[in-house]
Amino acid sequence: MTAVTSVGAEALTPEQREAFDRDGYLMIRGALDADEIKRCSDALDRVYEVEREAGRLSPEGAMHRLDAVTSCPELAFLLNHPRTFHYVWSILGWNFHVYHSHVDKHPPIAGKRPFRFEWHQDGGRQNRETETDPRPRLSVKLAYFFTDLSAEGRGNTKIIPGSHKWNTIDGPPRRDMEWPDPEGAIEVTGNAGDVMFFDRRIWHARSDNYSDLTRKVAFFGFTPRWIRARDLVEDLPQQSWWDDLDPVQQQLLGGHAATGDHGWGHWPKETPLYNWLAERDLLDPDYPPLRP
Repeated sequence: MTAVTSVGAEALTPEQREAFDRDGYLMIRGALDADEIKRCSDALDRVYEVEREAGRLSPEGAMHRLDAVTSCPELAFLLNHPRTFHYVWSILGWNFHVYHSHVDKHPPIAGKRPFRFEWHQDGGRQNRETETDPRPRLSVKLAYFFTDLSAEGRGNTKIIPGSHKWNTIDGPPRRDMEWPDPEGAIEVTGNAGDVMFFDRRIWHARSDNYSDLTRKVAFFGFTPRWIRARDLVEDLPQQSWWDDLDPVQQQLLGGHAATGDHGWGHWPKETPLYNWLAERDLLDPDYPPLRP
């Protein structure tokens, strides 16, 4: 059966926008129900076995697999989930897609790993080659939790609230030199089914999993369509599950940007999400903010 877009029609409130601008992230509690959590968890287990047999796990047995939906099409419903998607279009408008995604599975590790200072902003070369202070947002992410991360020490993501406005943080001269976490750092905790929505500029790192639980998460990064996708998109329309996606989901995976000009938003009425928002009177005529 073809999927149907069913996206929450309420934009973020002024209070949520203020908190996101201040802190660089918001938590979405209880976004997934028990059936959805199991569906996603089982899908990650399937992909994990594929990666294990291919010899692509880390020495600790961890999986970090790019192209979340291509490798794990069972997760396509998360692209525009009705309890999370309005966070994205409230900030980015209508002319965006998924440019980067990954599924991660981190079993418990035995013993202490060699130290490595992993704090970073997402974006790679964007952070070296963009000259403004602070750097532009450029993208936002949704991180879905499929296992219980309600306590620290389970491989949780660490962040520094408010650091999305900082271009630099203090760090060691070498990444392998022992160094404390930056001041103000916290581990993000949440139950299975919770989601973290965050600005890609927020300084973050992953902690090691010394618990007896396995961490399973999926990340989707959204950006304007004039920024090219990192994920593999060329062969998507030939995939057996492609026609089961709705038009907005296909847009998010790059299926409605045949040319660079189209991605720049020159033909908004040909863009599925633009039409979806317009039909619900959610577009502001003044680009790009949406009505709160």
